[in-house]
Amino acid sequence: MIFETLSDPDELARRIVARTGGDIRLALPLGLGKANTVVNALTRLALADPAIRLEIFTALTLERPDPAGDDLAARLLGPALDRLFGAYPALDYARHLRARTLPDNIRVHEFFFQAGNWLGNTAAQRDYITANYTHALHFLLARKPNVVAQLVARQGDRFSLSCNTDITVDLLRARAAGTQDFLVAAEISDDLPFMAGTGEIAAPEIALLLDDPATRFELFSAPKRPVSLAEHAIGLHVAGLVPDGATLQIGIGSTGDAVASALLLRHRDPAVFADIAAGAPVPAARGFDCSGRFETGLYAVTEMLVQGIVELLRAGVVKREVEGACVHAGFFLDCRDFYRSLREMPPQQRARIAMVPVSFTNQLYGDEAARRSARADARFVNSAMKATLLGGVVSDITAAGQIVSGVGGQYNFVEQAFAIPGGRAVLTLPATRTRKGRVSSNIVWEHPHETIPRHLRDIVVTEYGIADLRGKSDGAAIMAMLCIADSRFQPALLARAIAAGKLAPGTGIPPRHRANTPRRLRRWLAPSRAAGHLPDFPFGTDFSDVEQRLLPALERLKAASGSPVAMSALIWRGLVAGAGENGECLERMRLGRARRPAEIVMALALKGALARPDD
Repeated sequence: MIFETLSDPDELARRIVARTGGDIRLALPLGLGKANTVVNALTRLALADPAIRLEIFTALTLERPDPAGDDLAARLLGPALDRLFGAYPALDYARHLRARTLPDNIRVHEFFFQAGNWLGNTAAQRDYITANYTHALHFLLARKPNVVAQLVARQGDRFSLSCNTDITVDLLRARAAGTQDFLVAAEISDDLPFMAGTGEIAAPEIALLLDDPATRFELFSAPKRPVSLAEHAIGLHVAGLVPDGATLQIGIGSTGDAVASALLLRHRDPAVFADIAAGAPVPAARGFDCSGRFETGLYAVTEMLVQGIVELLRAGVVKREVEGACVHAGFFLDCRDFYRSLREMPPQQRARIAMVPVSFTNQLYGDEAARRSARADARFVNSAMKATLLGGVVSDITAAGQIVSGVGGQYNFVEQAFAIPGGRAVLTLPATRTRKGRVSSNIVWEHPHETIPRHLRDIVVTEYGIADLRGKSDGAAIMAMLCIADSRFQPALLARAIAAGKLAPGTGIPPRHRANTPRRLRRWLAPSRAAGHLPDFPFGTDFSDVEQRLLPALERLKAASGSPVAMSALIWRGLVAGAGENGECLERMRLGRARRPAEIVMALALKGALARPDD
C-alpha cells in the first residue's frame, strides 16, 4: 500500500492544503458517503485562514432535524434524535451555511438538496446547480476538482466505495484516462457494508487515509415514516402496472415503501391482492391489472438502493439476473437496519446487488442494445409534488423558484422509459395536501416550473387511480388527469380546461370519478388495513409503539396549525374524548400533567388529533 495513513484529521487536512496550495476544489459524494471528519477539518482550517479557498461540490448534505423553535417536534424528537437518526456528526459547512456565517472563502454548490432543508436560505439557493444526475459528473469534471473525500469500507487490505459508486467510479476512470488530476482522501467507516465488484477500489487510488477508531461515527439513519392509506392506494395501483419479468425502479420514502409492500402482497398472497384490487372504487383499465406471483421475477436498476428493493430480493420477487446481478444501483441511503442487513447478508446474496455508477443505471449510453433489451417492460416509479392537467410534473421547485430538492435522476428515468421496449415512467403523488388547515389540490392547471415537461407525459398515479397520458391528445390527457383528482377540486379544474378551449363547453366528469374523496378511500382500504394487509410500517421502524401512535396525530396537528377553525375542532374533540389509551402518548410528549394554559390547549389539541379517524 502506498497511501499515507493518519489518525489526526487536522494533520490530514494540513497535508491536503500543502498539496493543493490552499486552493481546494473538493468533490464530496452525494448523501451518505461524505468523509465528515475530513471535511470538518478542512472547514476549520478555511474558517481560521481566509487565504485558504475551499469550494465544495456535492449533493444531498444530510442533516439531523433541529426541533428548536417547534415545541411539539422538540418534545417528540429531542429525547430520541440519536436513536432515530444516528449519532451522525453535523457538517460544519452546513451549520455555518444555515447560520449565514459562512465566509467568502468557502463556497458550497449542491445539485440536490435534502428535501425542504434549504428553502429560504439565500446562499444555498443561489449556489444551487440544477442538473440531471447523469450530467452532474460532466459539470463536476469541468470544475477540475483536486480533492475527493469519501467514506469507505475496509475488508483487510481491500477498500470499497460501498454506498457511493454513483459518480466516484467515473471520476476515477477520468483520472486513469489522464483527463483529471485529484487526490483521494478516504475515511474508514466500520458501519458501511463492503460492496465488492465495481464498488471496490485499489489501494493505490487512495492518497491519504484517515484511520482511527476515535474518529468513527454512526451513519445517518433515515427513519421510516408511516404509510398512509392514500400512499397504500398508490402502491396498490402501481403494483398492478408491473408485469412479471419487468424491470423496476423505486425511490426512498413512504410511497416507495407502499409500492414495495404491495408487490410483496401480490407475490405472497395473490388472492388477497386481487380481492383488494377488485374492491377499488374505479377498477383498473385493461393493461393496468397485472396480478399473480412473480415467477420469472423482476430485475431492479435504480440510482438509489432502498430497503424495499432488498426485501423484494429476499422474497424472490426481484430475481431476474442481468450481467450476474439482480440489482444494479448507484448509491444507498436508508435506516440503520438496512445498513445492518447489508453487512450481515451472506456474501453470495450480497453479490446479487451490484453497486455501479449512475452512468450505468440512469442512462442507456454505452452498450445500448444490451441495456435496452435487459430493461424491457421497465417501470420507473418516482414521486412528484404536483402535476398539471396537461401532464407536466413538478418534483423539485416551488412556484416562487425555491429549490425543494432537485431533479436528480427523475428526468433520466422518464427519458429511458420512452426508449425501452414496453417501458413506462410512473409518476406518483397524493391528490391533495393540507397546510395550515387548508386542503389544496396537487393537480393544478399550470405551474411556472416543470421538472418533467408535458411532452414527456406518461403515467400519473394518485390514490384515486391511474392516468395513462402517453400518446394522448391534450383533451384526452386533461380528462384522464381530472379523473384522478380529488373531487373537491374537479369543478374548478374542469372550468379552467373549458375556458382554455381544451375541453368542449358542457363537458362533465364521468359519474364514477365524481366521488374521489378520503371517505370513499377509507371505505375501500380500512378493512384491509385492519386485517394487517396494509401495515403502517411495512419494513419496521425505529419509532416506539407510542411514537408510532403519535406520528399521524402530530401530522394532523401540523396540518391544522394556522387555522383557528381546524384547531378549534381538534381542541373540542380533545375535550369530549376520554383518556383511553392516549395517556401514554401525552406522557411521552410531557403533556400528561399540563398546568400552563398553553400546554393545556396543546394537550387537548393532541388528544383530539389522536382521536380523529384514520385518513
